[in-house]
Amino acid sequence: MHQNKGKRLSWLFRIVLLCLGMLAFAIFITYSMRTERSSYKPVREALEEVQSSTNIKSQYDVIVVGTDPEGVIAAISAARNDLKVLLIETRERDRLGGLMTIGWLNSLDMNISPKRAWFWQSPGQLNRGIFIEWYKEIRGTSFDVVHAANVFHHMVQAEPNIDLLMNVKQAMPIVNNSTVVGMSFDTVAGERQEVAAGTVIDATQDADIAAAAGVPYTVGRGDIGEPDVQMAVTLVIKLNGVTNEAWEALQEDAEGYDSRSIWGYPDARDYESSKPDRVRMRSLNIGREDGDSILINSMQIYGIDPLDPESLAEGLKLGEEEAPRIVAYLQGKYKPFKELNYAGVAPELYVRETRHIEGEYRLTLVDVMDNRDHWDAISYGSYEVDIQSVDAKAAGAIMMNPKQYGVPFRSLVPLKVDGLLVVGRSASFDSLPHGSARVIPLGMATGEAAGAAAKLIKERGITFRELSRSETDIADLRKHLEDQGMDLQMEKFAAPDYTKHKDYAGLLTATSLYITIGGYNNDSWALDKESNSKRFFNALRTLQKRFPDSIQQVKISSSSLGLTSDQPLSAEQSAEIILKVTGNSDASSKTAMQTLVDMGWIRATTVEGFEDLNQLTNGDTFMLIRDLVNNVAGVTYE
Repeated sequence: MHQNKGKRLSWLFRIVLLCLGMLAFAIFITYSMRTERSSYKPVREALEEVQSSTNIKSQYDVIVVGTDPEGVIAAISAARNDLKVLLIETRERDRLGGLMTIGWLNSLDMNISPKRAWFWQSPGQLNRGIFIEWYKEIRGTSFDVVHAANVFHHMVQAEPNIDLLMNVKQAMPIVNNSTVVGMSFDTVAGERQEVAAGTVIDATQDADIAAAAGVPYTVGRGDIGEPDVQMAVTLVIKLNGVTNEAWEALQEDAEGYDSRSIWGYPDARDYESSKPDRVRMRSLNIGREDGDSILINSMQIYGIDPLDPESLAEGLKLGEEEAPRIVAYLQGKYKPFKELNYAGVAPELYVRETRHIEGEYRLTLVDVMDNRDHWDAISYGSYEVDIQSVDAKAAGAIMMNPKQYGVPFRSLVPLKVDGLLVVGRSASFDSLPHGSARVIPLGMATGEAAGAAAKLIKERGITFRELSRSETDIADLRKHLEDQGMDLQMEKFAAPDYTKHKDYAGLLTATSLYITIGGYNNDSWALDKESNSKRFFNALRTLQKRFPDSIQQVKISSSSLGLTSDQPLSAEQSAEIILKVTGNSDASSKTAMQTLVDMGWIRATTVEGFEDLNQLTNGDTFMLIRDLVNNVAGVTYE
């Protein structure tokens, strides 16, 4: 009997071992698939010819202007909703995909779900729907630009409801009673053509159609008082001669990598430019193409006005001249680059920002920091708020890193003009949250939403503005988008610690005005760290720059006031600094802080919240800034 029992235990033990082995094998295979989803091809495919449709009609349901990814997806979405679509390209281009395929931006900035994945799972993507169809075809976080262009082409060709017209000139909206009712343009043959449409979707990089139609907008950081300030443009560099061995060698010195992408090499910033005030390097983002080439996104070019064709041409020339010197520097500094060869630069500059239209809703940095959902959210973002440098003397910054935030449909609906939607980076986003919302997967999601919305307004006989104000109609739009494969659910996650801080209201204001940053880990704000007199003075100067018409500025320097970075900041001294820099130092014989309270500039409750009147923290100073912005400038960030 004991012998039979031993045999049963032996077989049970073997079965358990077998099950554990099978589980381990399954985990290994799944994990391998997760980490090596890329299917790099040693031979690059040929670029397919993109031909324009020959029989352009006089009327369509939808005209999409721009064949960047956002425009292609908008056209496909509308076509799949049984709408007749005309997709037109207003630039001299031989392929679809724009910034990705001609600007050679071949690495994707993804919006990752905050939902925790098991170690063998890939992180979830917030942007799904048609974007995921394309993403599965391009095979990785970085991709071959010719293959990507061909995938876009195949997707458009598969839709019989789409007519395509490349390289049109002088494209202008036809506006009737503040409503866009079609487009006029010159064909390649030089003929002026007018085409009517129930909807026009502006998918140009710079909201060109919206601007021409009379939609209000800001440029660069105009929303925070710096209209002439915008992020650097980039010219992507190509190297060839990349073998599998060379790719592995490049990974060894990198900060991070996967099968198609490498990022790091921070010492590349030490590159000495031939034009140091116009061109410099940052750390490298490297994307592997098929064949033997890689693309490097690193060069930053300053002083370029992307809305001026001559300035763009100047930027392209600056980059073309500097690129060989940059490659020689990389070859001399890093061993893995020695055997690689310079193979040219992208045909177009990578422009990060120009116009930001004014829409029914403007996405704010508060929305992003607060991880807000919206009742009319038609896409979601989670990418860090990445603000690239604006001149050769200033570094870029990661403003903060959100968990998940919603992008409202209202941000696609421009003010003053109907019959028009704006998708992509020039939608109605403030300049700072644009640092996150500008990423292409989110832009493609806005394109899909726009195409579906065009169907809904046609069926119901309403305008986009009416749609944007109807909870019932928006609910139907969201359901329809989910039926198309989009994920419009906000994940559940714990509120970040910074949102629970007593000085959170001040933090929202200070960050929205670019007075402070949180970094990748949302901890660089250092809310509880001791502040100092010079830092507070500089913050007030920034505040005055943001609101020159509201907050008076007196010509006075921190040194003339004896302020230093190692000098503790008391509550009374902070009030004295406020009064002096605004020309109110003789306002009263009372204490400075009481004077500000009596003037209505600072709330008494703010002062009561200071834990140490002799040493203010950064959070304390942000609360003072919040009060000044609220009570003097009349602006609230909440």
